[in-house]
Amino acid sequence: MSITSTDICRAADALRGCVGFNRKTSRYIVRFSEDAFGMEVAEGSIVPASEFVWREHAPGVMVLAREHLRVLLDMNINERLNVSEPLLIYMRREDLPEILAQRTLCRSP
Repeated sequence: MSITSTDICRAADALRGCVGFNRKTSRYIVRFSEDAFGMEVAEGSIVPASEFVWREHAPGVMVLAREHLRVLLDMNINERLNVSEPLLIYMRREDLPEILAQRTLCRSP
């Protein structure tokens, strides 16, 4: 089975959970509800995992950032995050450039 960049982007958009930066520990943490962060993470730093893995490259163009995916993978909760095979293949194929995609940043309400 061939994996395309479209498959990888869909897999990134299917990630679950919310990512926030804990300034006290200088680490990213994942919770599965924005309410679960409490006082340990500033509300403005909480983003859905499916948006956390993208970073702006140019207006309207985003990069599927391997360094952000690595943060999630290093937490070893792939099943809960819904990390699927296309993303794992993307991470293994460091010989290929990061994916650029036209998309808009989407924040949960």
